[in-house]
Amino acid sequence: MSEDRAVFEAALTAKERGERVALATVVNVTGSVPRHAGSKMLVRQDGTIVGTVGGGAMESLVIKEALAAIQDGRTRLPSYSLNDLANGDPGICGGTVQVFIEPVGASPTLLVIGGGHVGKALAELGLWSGWRVILSDDRAAFCNPDYVKDLAGYIVCKPSQVTEQVNINAQTYIAAVTRGLPVDIDLIPALLATEAAYIGLIGSRRRWALTMKALREERGLQDSDFKRIYAPIGLELNAETPQEIAISIMAQVTMLRYGGDGKVMRRIVETPLTTDELQTAEKQ
Repeated sequence: MSEDRAVFEAALTAKERGERVALATVVNVTGSVPRHAGSKMLVRQDGTIVGTVGGGAMESLVIKEALAAIQDGRTRLPSYSLNDLANGDPGICGGTVQVFIEPVGASPTLLVIGGGHVGKALAELGLWSGWRVILSDDRAAFCNPDYVKDLAGYIVCKPSQVTEQVNINAQTYIAAVTRGLPVDIDLIPALLATEAAYIGLIGSRRRWALTMKALREERGLQDSDFKRIYAPIGLELNAETPQEIAISIMAQVTMLRYGGDGKVMRRIVETPLTTDELQTAEKQ
Protein backbone atom coordinates (compact mmCIF):
# COMPACT_ATOMS: atom_id res chain seq x y z
CA MET A 1 0.00 0.00 0.00
CA SER A 2 1.33 3.44 -0.92
CA GLU A 3 2.01 5.92 1.87
CA ASP A 4 -0.60 8.40 0.63
CA ARG A 5 -3.24 5.70 0.46
CA ALA A 6 -2.42 4.58 3.99
CA VAL A 7 -2.80 8.16 5.22
CA PHE A 8 -6.12 8.69 3.45
CA GLU A 9 -7.53 5.34 4.60
CA ALA A 10 -6.51 6.11 8.17
CA ALA A 11 -8.26 9.50 7.90
CA LEU A 12 -11.42 7.85 6.57
CA THR A 13 -11.37 5.21 9.29
CA ALA A 14 -10.98 7.90 11.96
CA LYS A 15 -13.89 9.84 10.51
CA GLU A 16 -16.12 6.79 10.50
CA ARG A 17 -15.20 6.03 14.12
CA GLY A 18 -15.83 9.59 15.25
CA GLU A 19 -12.16 10.19 16.09
CA ARG A 20 -10.54 13.61 15.67
CA VAL A 21 -7.27 13.68 13.74
CA ALA A 22 -5.11 16.20 11.88
CA LEU A 23 -3.59 15.99 8.41
CA ALA A 24 -0.15 17.56 7.85
CA THR A 25 0.91 18.22 4.25
CA VAL A 26 4.22 19.59 3.04
CA VAL A 27 3.14 22.45 0.76
CA ASN A 28 6.37 24.30 -0.02
CA VAL A 29 10.07 23.45 0.10
CA THR A 30 13.31 25.21 -0.77
CA GLY A 31 16.81 23.80 -0.75
CA SER A 32 17.70 20.41 0.62
CA VAL A 33 14.85 18.86 2.64
CA PRO A 34 13.91 15.31 3.69
CA ARG A 35 10.52 15.18 1.94
CA HIS A 36 9.03 16.75 -1.20
CA ALA A 37 5.95 18.94 -1.43
CA GLY A 38 2.79 16.85 -1.18
CA SER A 39 4.15 14.47 1.46
CA LYS A 40 1.50 13.75 4.08
CA MET A 41 1.21 12.59 7.65
CA LEU A 42 -1.86 11.83 9.75
CA VAL A 43 -1.68 12.58 13.48
CA ARG A 44 -4.09 10.98 15.94
CA GLN A 45 -5.15 12.34 19.32
CA ASP A 46 -2.76 10.01 21.12
CA GLY A 47 0.20 11.29 19.07
CA THR A 48 0.57 8.22 16.87
CA ILE A 49 1.06 8.87 13.18
CA VAL A 50 0.55 7.39 9.73
CA GLY A 51 3.01 8.57 7.08
CA THR A 52 5.83 11.04 7.60
CA VAL A 53 6.86 14.60 6.74
CA GLY A 54 10.54 13.97 7.28
CA GLY A 55 11.15 12.53 10.71
CA GLY A 56 13.45 13.91 13.36
CA ALA A 57 12.99 17.05 15.39
CA MET A 58 11.01 18.82 12.67
CA GLU A 59 8.41 16.06 12.56
CA SER A 60 8.10 16.21 16.36
CA LEU A 61 7.28 19.91 16.06
CA VAL A 62 4.69 19.18 13.37
CA ILE A 63 3.07 16.54 15.59
CA LYS A 64 2.90 19.06 18.43
CA GLU A 65 1.20 21.62 16.16
CA ALA A 66 -1.17 18.94 14.84
CA LEU A 67 -2.25 17.98 18.36
CA ALA A 68 -2.98 21.64 19.07
CA ALA A 69 -5.01 21.83 15.85
CA ILE A 70 -7.08 18.83 16.92
CA GLN A 71 -7.90 20.60 20.16
CA ASP A 72 -8.83 24.05 18.85
CA GLY A 73 -10.05 23.11 15.35
CA ARG A 74 -7.86 25.70 13.60
CA THR A 75 -5.58 25.22 10.61
CA ARG A 76 -1.89 26.09 10.80
CA LEU A 77 0.86 26.89 8.30
CA PRO A 78 4.21 26.73 10.12
CA SER A 79 7.58 26.99 8.38
CA TYR A 80 10.75 25.27 9.51
CA SER A 81 14.34 26.19 8.67
CA LEU A 82 16.72 23.21 8.59
CA ASN A 83 20.05 25.00 8.72
CA ASP A 84 21.69 25.11 12.14
CA LEU A 85 20.95 22.93 15.16
CA ALA A 86 23.04 25.26 17.32
CA ASN A 87 20.56 28.05 16.61
CA GLY A 88 17.60 25.90 17.46
CA ASP A 89 16.68 24.77 13.95
CA PRO A 90 15.07 21.29 13.84
CA GLY A 91 17.59 19.93 11.34
CA ILE A 92 20.68 20.65 9.24
CA CYS A 93 19.59 19.68 5.72
CA GLY A 94 20.00 23.26 4.58
CA GLY A 95 16.49 23.99 3.29
CA THR A 96 13.14 25.21 4.55
CA VAL A 97 9.82 23.39 4.79
CA GLN A 98 6.30 24.79 5.03
CA VAL A 99 3.58 22.47 6.31
CA PHE A 100 -0.18 22.94 6.15
CA ILE A 101 -1.87 21.36 9.16
CA GLU A 102 -5.62 20.90 9.11
CA PRO A 103 -7.86 19.26 11.70
CA VAL A 104 -10.03 16.62 10.11
CA GLY A 105 -13.44 16.82 11.72
CA ALA A 106 -14.94 13.59 12.87
CA SER A 107 -18.27 12.71 11.38
CA PRO A 108 -20.95 14.05 13.72
CA THR A 109 -22.40 11.27 15.80
CA LEU A 110 -26.01 10.98 16.83
CA LEU A 111 -26.21 8.86 19.97
CA VAL A 112 -29.77 7.66 20.54
CA ILE A 113 -30.34 6.35 24.06
CA GLY A 114 -33.53 4.32 24.11
CA GLY A 115 -34.68 2.06 21.30
CA GLY A 116 -38.44 2.37 21.64
CA HIS A 117 -40.74 3.74 18.95
CA VAL A 118 -39.23 7.24 18.93
CA GLY A 119 -35.66 5.98 19.29
CA LYS A 120 -36.06 3.66 16.31
CA ALA A 121 -37.60 6.40 14.16
CA LEU A 122 -34.88 8.86 15.19
CA ALA A 123 -32.06 6.42 14.46
CA GLU A 124 -33.49 5.74 11.00
CA LEU A 125 -33.94 9.45 10.30
CA GLY A 126 -30.44 10.27 11.52
CA LEU A 127 -28.97 7.60 9.27
CA TRP A 128 -30.99 8.87 6.30
CA SER A 129 -29.72 12.38 7.07
CA GLY A 130 -26.10 11.25 6.75
CA TRP A 131 -25.17 11.05 10.42
CA ARG A 132 -23.05 8.44 12.11
CA VAL A 133 -25.69 6.89 14.39
CA ILE A 134 -25.21 4.80 17.51
CA LEU A 135 -28.17 3.21 19.25
CA SER A 136 -28.14 2.15 22.89
CA ASP A 137 -30.69 0.33 24.99
CA ASP A 138 -30.60 -2.06 27.92
CA ARG A 139 -32.89 -4.40 25.98
CA ALA A 140 -31.09 -6.36 23.27
CA ALA A 141 -34.32 -6.81 21.31
CA PHE A 142 -34.47 -3.04 20.79
CA CYS A 143 -30.81 -2.61 19.93
CA ASN A 144 -29.51 -4.79 17.10
CA PRO A 145 -29.01 -4.69 13.29
CA ASP A 146 -32.27 -6.54 12.65
CA TYR A 147 -34.21 -3.89 14.56
CA VAL A 148 -32.50 -0.91 12.86
CA LYS A 149 -30.12 -1.60 9.97
CA ASP A 150 -26.72 -0.16 9.11
CA LEU A 151 -25.97 1.86 12.24
CA ALA A 152 -22.40 2.58 13.36
CA GLY A 153 -22.91 0.86 16.69
CA TYR A 154 -25.33 -1.03 18.91
CA ILE A 155 -24.59 -0.66 22.62
CA VAL A 156 -26.60 -2.90 24.94
CA CYS A 157 -26.14 -1.57 28.47
CA LYS A 158 -27.81 0.40 31.24
CA PRO A 159 -28.40 3.98 30.04
CA SER A 160 -26.13 5.40 32.75
CA GLN A 161 -23.27 3.18 31.53
CA VAL A 162 -23.35 4.29 27.89
CA THR A 163 -20.68 6.95 28.47
CA GLU A 164 -18.28 4.14 29.38
CA GLN A 165 -18.97 2.36 26.09
CA VAL A 166 -19.04 5.24 23.58
CA ASN A 167 -16.39 7.85 22.76
CA ILE A 168 -18.41 11.03 23.35
CA ASN A 169 -16.76 14.23 22.16
CA ALA A 170 -17.68 17.70 20.94
CA GLN A 171 -19.04 16.17 17.72
CA THR A 172 -21.52 13.96 19.57
CA TYR A 173 -25.21 14.84 19.77
CA ILE A 174 -27.16 12.86 22.34
CA ALA A 175 -30.89 12.21 22.23
CA ALA A 176 -32.07 10.51 25.40
CA VAL A 177 -35.48 9.08 24.55
CA THR A 178 -35.70 7.11 27.76
CA ARG A 179 -38.52 5.42 29.64
CA GLY A 180 -38.84 7.61 32.72
CA LEU A 181 -37.60 9.45 35.77
CA PRO A 182 -35.63 6.65 37.51
CA VAL A 183 -33.49 6.17 34.39
CA ASP A 184 -32.93 9.89 33.90
CA ILE A 185 -31.68 10.50 37.45
CA ASP A 186 -28.71 8.18 36.84
CA LEU A 187 -28.25 9.09 33.18
CA ILE A 188 -28.18 12.91 33.20
CA PRO A 189 -25.14 13.33 35.51
CA ALA A 190 -23.18 10.89 33.35
CA LEU A 191 -24.05 12.81 30.18
CA LEU A 192 -23.16 16.16 31.74
CA ALA A 193 -19.67 14.83 32.47
CA THR A 194 -19.01 14.51 28.70
CA GLU A 195 -18.12 17.05 26.00
CA ALA A 196 -21.31 16.33 24.04
CA ALA A 197 -22.42 19.18 21.78
CA TYR A 198 -26.08 18.48 22.49
CA ILE A 199 -27.98 16.66 25.21
CA GLY A 200 -31.71 16.34 24.67
CA LEU A 201 -34.17 14.56 26.93
CA ILE A 202 -37.62 13.43 25.89
CA GLY A 203 -40.68 13.95 28.07
CA SER A 204 -43.24 16.50 29.14
CA ARG A 205 -42.47 19.74 30.97
CA ARG A 206 -43.85 18.16 34.14
CA ARG A 207 -41.52 15.18 33.81
CA TRP A 208 -38.54 17.50 33.31
CA ALA A 209 -39.53 19.60 36.33
CA LEU A 210 -39.72 16.46 38.49
CA THR A 211 -36.39 15.26 37.06
CA MET A 212 -34.68 18.55 37.92
CA LYS A 213 -36.08 18.45 41.45
CA ALA A 214 -34.77 14.91 41.96
CA LEU A 215 -31.37 15.74 40.46
CA ARG A 216 -30.99 18.73 42.77
CA GLU A 217 -31.94 16.74 45.85
CA GLU A 218 -30.25 13.42 45.07
CA ARG A 219 -27.29 14.38 42.87
CA GLY A 220 -26.58 17.94 43.92
CA LEU A 221 -26.96 19.43 40.44
CA GLN A 222 -27.24 23.21 40.06
CA ASP A 223 -29.23 25.45 37.72
CA SER A 224 -26.08 25.99 35.64
CA ASP A 225 -25.94 22.26 34.92
CA PHE A 226 -29.46 22.20 33.53
CA LYS A 227 -28.65 24.87 30.94
CA ARG A 228 -26.95 22.19 28.84
CA ILE A 229 -30.07 20.04 28.68
CA TYR A 230 -32.69 20.54 25.97
CA ALA A 231 -35.86 19.31 27.63
CA PRO A 232 -38.46 18.71 26.46
CA ILE A 233 -36.44 17.67 23.44
CA GLY A 234 -37.00 18.99 19.92
CA LEU A 235 -38.74 21.93 18.27
CA GLU A 236 -42.43 22.57 18.84
CA LEU A 237 -44.17 21.01 15.85
CA ASN A 238 -47.19 19.64 17.72
CA ALA A 239 -45.78 16.28 16.65
CA GLU A 240 -47.61 13.10 17.68
CA THR A 241 -46.29 10.03 15.86
CA PRO A 242 -42.80 8.63 16.51
CA GLN A 243 -41.74 9.74 13.03
CA GLU A 244 -43.04 13.28 13.58
CA ILE A 245 -41.30 13.50 16.96
CA ALA A 246 -38.08 12.28 15.33
CA ILE A 247 -38.37 15.10 12.79
CA SER A 248 -38.75 17.67 15.58
CA ILE A 249 -35.63 16.31 17.31
CA MET A 250 -33.51 16.22 14.15
CA ALA A 251 -34.70 19.73 13.29
CA GLN A 252 -33.40 21.01 16.62
CA VAL A 253 -30.13 19.10 16.32
CA THR A 254 -29.56 20.43 12.80
CA MET A 255 -30.43 23.97 13.85
CA LEU A 256 -27.93 23.94 16.71
CA ARG A 257 -25.22 22.27 14.65
CA TYR A 258 -25.29 24.99 12.01
CA GLY A 259 -26.21 27.93 14.23
CA GLY A 260 -29.75 28.38 12.93
CA ASP A 261 -32.48 30.18 14.84
CA GLY A 262 -35.51 28.06 14.02
CA LYS A 263 -37.50 30.99 12.68
CA VAL A 264 -39.97 30.57 9.84
CA MET A 265 -38.23 31.49 6.59
CA ARG A 266 -41.42 32.54 4.82
CA ARG A 267 -41.82 36.27 4.43
CA ILE A 268 -45.24 37.79 3.86
CA VAL A 269 -45.15 40.52 1.21
CA GLU A 270 -47.64 43.18 2.22
CA THR A 271 -47.40 45.11 -1.07
CA PRO A 272 -47.04 43.70 -4.59
CA LEU A 273 -43.51 43.50 -5.94
CA THR A 274 -42.59 45.93 -8.69
CA THR A 275 -41.54 44.67 -12.11
CA ASP A 276 -37.88 45.39 -11.28
CA GLU A 277 -38.15 43.51 -7.99
CA LEU A 278 -39.73 40.53 -9.73
CA GLN A 279 -36.98 40.46 -12.35
CA THR A 280 -34.31 40.65 -9.67
CA ALA A 281 -35.95 37.82 -7.71
CA GLU A 282 -36.11 35.64 -10.83
CA LYS A 283 -32.36 36.09 -11.41
CA GLN A 284 -31.45 35.04 -7.87
